[in-house]
Amino acid sequence: MNYTYLECLALFGVGGAHPGGLQLTKKILAEEKINGDTTLLEVGCGTGQTAAYLAQQYGCSINVLDNNSIMVEKAQQRFSSLALSIDAKVGDTENLPYPDKHFDIALSESVISFTNVIATIPEIKRVLKRNGRLLAIETVLEQTISEKEQTQIIDFYRFPQLFTENEWLTAFRDAGFQRVDVTKYQPGLEQVDEQHAADFSLSETIDDALLEILGKHEEIMQRNKDKLGFRIFRCS
Repeated sequence: MNYTYLECLALFGVGGAHPGGLQLTKKILAEEKINGDTTLLEVGCGTGQTAAYLAQQYGCSINVLDNNSIMVEKAQQRFSSLALSIDAKVGDTENLPYPDKHFDIALSESVISFTNVIATIPEIKRVLKRNGRLLAIETVLEQTISEKEQTQIIDFYRFPQLFTENEWLTAFRDAGFQRVDVTKYQPGLEQVDEQHAADFSLSETIDDALLEILGKHEEIMQRNKDKLGFRIFRCS
């Protein structure tokens, strides 16, 4: 079977697969005003690691969505084991099953890049309240690369597009965000302890092909370490 990179993450049940993992997530969230009255949507929740932390740390109202049913099932298992009341849905970022102006914060950790950006960002903007904000960690193209190199990256990750920082800024502003603050993520600066390591919720059967995909991912990241980077976008 030919698995995609995202299917691989789902079957391994990787929590905190995004750059910086849970440690970076905590740092980003600590800079926001979040309390029990905050309504928050996590777009692309994975196994629910971030949502569980949010519920336990801040006690806010959380909805989560992912287009992969395996991920949602594993997130629901996590929430149930921790007795957390978090609504988890299988859904599409380009057609969010939520009303207009409903959330204070939308959070996306390496998710929007895997979608049609031009359709997803306006949809997230739609469900945010008038003064709501989007927090996003996303892949950026740091320098011009050959068409062959770009095709290899896009084909492996199934990215519909690969944006530079300026192209991201344009997409956020075109969707109606008035202010976009950008922080460059510098990998390898944090001391990752056991508490912040990626966690796994393995499926019963793990095909050898999945290990090959993880290996390929590491190879691509290493080969393109100067060409691919990550940014933290705060859009309001």
